Amino acid sequence: MKIAIGSDHGGFESKKIVVDALQKLGHKVVDMGTTSEESTDYPDYAKKVGKAVALGRADRGVLICGTGIGMSIAANKIPGIRAAVVWNVKTASLASEHNCANVLCLSGRFIKPSLLPKMIKAWIKTPFAGGRHQRRIRKISKLEKELCKPR
Repeated sequence: MKIAIGSDHGGFESKKIVVDALQKLGHKVVDMGTTSEESTDYPDYAKKVGKAVALGRADRGVLICGTGIGMSIAANKIPGIRAAVVWNVKTASLASEHNCANVLCLSGRFIKPSLLPKMIKAWIKTPFAGGRHQRRIRKISKLEKELCKPR
């Protein structure tokens, strides 16, 4: 699988750990920045990663900022993106199983580094359950079509 990854300065160190975890799982990683701990704006990286996933240039994406919240808000503005902020292995698994999250948003400041590879593995390995969850995903897609009109 091809995974696009991006972070701002708050997620830079965690990004290195996530890239390593993804590569160890056999995935191709496309690093879309940032390249240092110098202050940057998270919406820039959410846009890069979100567009790559929405346009099919990557199968999934991972975004990391201080809390994961800002990245999620920005990425979810892109039609076709279902970005989920997760804080532990269980929420990472549920993001796939229930929400078919194609972008995972992580905290670079509040998640222990040793937990990151386990969370990534849970998100990648857990299949979407479909069923009642598919109905909800269709409703999200319908909302996008109704409200996210091109300008």
